[in-house]
Amino acid sequence: MFTALLLLLGAPPGVAATRDAVSACALHGTTGWTDEGHDTDYSVFQRPAGTLKVGMIFVDFPDAPATESPADDSAQLTPGADWLWNASHGKVWLAISQNPRWVRMPHNSTDYGFARGLTHETHEAYVRDAVAAADPYVDFAQYDMVYVVPTRNAAAISFTPTYTYEPGTAGVVADGRLVRWAVTFGQDMWHWGYKLLGHETAHTFGLPDLYAFDAGSDAHRFVGGWDVMGLISGAGPQYFAWESWKLGWTDDSQVLCRASAGSDTAYLTAVEYGSGTKMAVVPTGPTTAYVVESRRAVQPDTGLCSTGALVYKVDTSAQSGYGPIQVVDAKPSATPAGGCRPLDDAPFWAGESFNDSSAGVRIDVLGADGYGERVRVTKS
Repeated sequence: MFTALLLLLGAPPGVAATRDAVSACALHGTTGWTDEGHDTDYSVFQRPAGTLKVGMIFVDFPDAPATESPADDSAQLTPGADWLWNASHGKVWLAISQNPRWVRMPHNSTDYGFARGLTHETHEAYVRDAVAAADPYVDFAQYDMVYVVPTRNAAAISFTPTYTYEPGTAGVVADGRLVRWAVTFGQDMWHWGYKLLGHETAHTFGLPDLYAFDAGSDAHRFVGGWDVMGLISGAGPQYFAWESWKLGWTDDSQVLCRASAGSDTAYLTAVEYGSGTKMAVVPTGPTTAYVVESRRAVQPDTGLCSTGALVYKVDTSAQSGYGPIQVVDAKPSATPAGGCRPLDDAPFWAGESFNDSSAGVRIDVLGADGYGERVRVTKS
């Protein structure tokens, strides 16, 4: 009888008769490279699951011979394996094997052209020289990925790009195996620390940069410190729930999708924990959606400046560095607390709401406790 009445009268106002299939919220990417789309090309990128075997090699140069121990450099990076294990809810473990000797590169450090805008070909030449120099001591056939660590004395190797093999090219081959992924660390590792490993390795999984390539007044104006793919040293470096879903660390069963007109209410457990419903998604177009998730000062996010329901817009057509995720600031006129940055106080609190009338999206935060938020998402 109740079902018949619903058919005759429709669902009560603000209540969805049925929930939408989660597939309706798994937006596809359109950039052809790293983006926030759910159709990651694993013929190009590395699957972020299980144990990944990583060979770490150490290089110095004729113009910059090493004077420190390889252990000094590796200690700056290897804690990143534990950090990624926790951030992935135990879904990825980096088994890093170190070759604890310096191998000499054939050219001076200043000859490798390290600068922003480094081309794929120039970067590949650096990887090729590093692998060839270490090949007498390392069996590259046993590794999924390579980390190349330069001596601290090589100032010219200034920053840390990620190398991904381009299908159809000769690439870099050692011990009968193609080196498909490599991270070539630079002197910025001494600034960013071990979480740099989580940022760069995630590029091999297909994640884009969330900071702005066009720095303008603030390179971190899109997401602030809310994700390691943005500001590596940010207060909340845990990967967004959307990215955790894209990477397979969050299951479809943990996603609430509201793609059609209607309303849903759900309790969201904080993304720093592995269990429970992780986010609610409201698509606004073929490549755009609003997402709400809960954040708490635990696990990788112990340094948070504010907790609550974090709302952000995803655009899977936006290229890396051009705002594929943009956080909504619940308190745009507020001054962040000391030591905090703009957007660090972005979460919505119980009793607050987000509304984009032009997109027909409303998100109400109905309540909160120590583990998450109860929210209502509405699409009109």
